[in-house]
This record gives sequence, C-alpha cells and structure tokens, in this order.
Amino acid sequence: MEKRVLSGIQPSGRFHLGNYFSMIKPMIEYQKKNKIFCFIVNLHALTSVQSGDLLRKQTFESALDLLALGLDPEKNIFWVQNDVNEIMELTWYLSCVTPKGLLERCHSYKDKVAKGIPASHGLFSYPVLMAADILLYQGEIIPVGKDQKQHVEVTRDIAIKFNNTYGEVFKLPEPEISEDTGIIPGIDGQKMSKSYNNTIDIFAEKTELKKQIMSIVTDSKAVEDPKNPDESILLAIMQFFVSEEEFNDWKTRFWNGGTGYGETKKYLLEIINNYFTPFREKREEYSKDRELVLRILRNGADKAREIAMVTLNEVRKRVGTKYY
Repeated sequence: MEKRVLSGIQPSGRFHLGNYFSMIKPMIEYQKKNKIFCFIVNLHALTSVQSGDLLRKQTFESALDLLALGLDPEKNIFWVQNDVNEIMELTWYLSCVTPKGLLERCHSYKDKVAKGIPASHGLFSYPVLMAADILLYQGEIIPVGKDQKQHVEVTRDIAIKFNNTYGEVFKLPEPEISEDTGIIPGIDGQKMSKSYNNTIDIFAEKTELKKQIMSIVTDSKAVEDPKNPDESILLAIMQFFVSEEEFNDWKTRFWNGGTGYGETKKYLLEIINNYFTPFREKREEYSKDRELVLRILRNGADKAREIAMVTLNEVRKRVGTKYY
C-alpha cells in the first residue's frame, strides 16, 4: 500500500531555486509513483505577508507556478490551505497538548527573529499549524529541506503527545530529505530565503535573472588566480544544473586558475535560463485561463476536505467537543 506523501509551500513571494530543489522538484518526482497531497500554505504566509491584496496575488501566482513546474492536478490533490478551514480547529486541539518548551527549542523561530521578523505568536506557534497541516490528512512522507527537518520532528512529538493523551489517532510522519540536495545558498552565501532577500527566482525575466546572478558574492581573486571551488557560491548553485562530469571539470578549472567569476556567472545565467524556459512557457498558458486554475484549486479543496473530516471527526470524539 502506497504511503501518503504531503507537502506545502508558502505564497510569501516568488519561488526561488531553494524552493524548487528542496521541495518542488522532489515532490514532482514523487507523483510518478505516488499520489501526492500538495497545498499552498497561505495561513503560514501571514507571519510575513500582511497585505491582503499581496497575499491574494501571491497565492494565485503560486498556483500558476506549481502547475507550470509539473504538478498534475488530475492525479494528485492540490489546494489552498485556508480553503479547508477545519485546519484551524485541529490547530487549537493540538495547541492544547503542545508543551511550550517544545516550541521554544525550535531554531527556525530564533533564526527568523534574529533576522528582524516580528516575534509574533503566529511565528512562535508556526510548528503547531504545520503539525495540523500534516496530521489532518494523515501525511506519512513529508519531503522537506534539511532545515525543515526539525518541524517534522516536532509534528511527531505533538502527535505522540496527543495519541498518549486521547488514544491512537494520528500516524507518525517521516521527513524525506534527498541526500543529493543540501541547503541551496543564496547570492550572499546564506541559505537561500525570501526572508533574507538573497534569492534567485525561478520565473524571473532574463534581465532580472541576470541582475540576481551578477549579484552573487565572490572574493577579489583575479582571473588567473587559483580558486577553491568548495568555497564558491557560484559552483554550489551550478551543481544542481550540470552533470557530475561537467561539475568536476569546473572544479578543476577553478583550482588551476584562468577562469574568472564573470565568465562563470554568464554561464550560470545561461544554464538557469535554459532550464526554466519550458516551465515559463507553460506558466504563460495557465495564466491565460484564470477560471481553470481556480476550478483546479476548488476541486482539490473538496477532495482534501473529505479526507480531513474523517480525521477531525475522530479528534472531536476523542477530545469531547463532539458531545452528542
């Protein structure tokens, strides 16, 4: 029996290479052998997007992006988080069994506050909502980047706490982390993140894409100088787009000297632009039929709700809010 694969992504800005290689691409690969549950987590996005017009726009554009990148709505269940608003009820039930100390240990909250994101209750309790996202649909395999592994572990802890308190209800999810995919660096060398404003965007026009790539931080070594490829942000990004043989060739060129950063950036621009051109064309097709995209999301939400209600009704009985 195939296991249930579930993944969500925030509409907090345009998707970038980090989103694509850590979550979107593995998810698309999964649909070749599994039915997947994929949703746009617009409630999570409220921790950083506090403009209604902007959130509406980005939610729809995220749907366009995922469809263009290969998500098959006929085979899978694809919806917007808040269209199944039962998620908030389960979040409260889980909040009532979640130890405060568990949330205080979450490094994502500390990292974001350190970067200047307001320390709201929503940001602090973010892992509980994420747990509800997974547990409401009894997700079993959760494809995530290495930096998100802790949130899945927290989900397991919350599920165990609930099951120990009220009896077995929730399956325990497992994070699925590709060993081939590390943390994708941004243009400044930190983890690529919209929060850090250091992204290379998937669907950026070529002029903007060029600006982003040309902004990648490098040292002051001259063209003829040997360079350590293991310290290069350029090569750390390039490895996702070229064969192992070609990547090793670039590493050798860096060690030997004679290869400049300008030349490397131009080649990186070319291969990234070429890689995403077919997806860009498909996105343009979807953007011309707004009603089709909305219909896909509504149908997905209906399917997701049917599954969610089975779990939620059982939870209501266990906790006693279903009193009749």
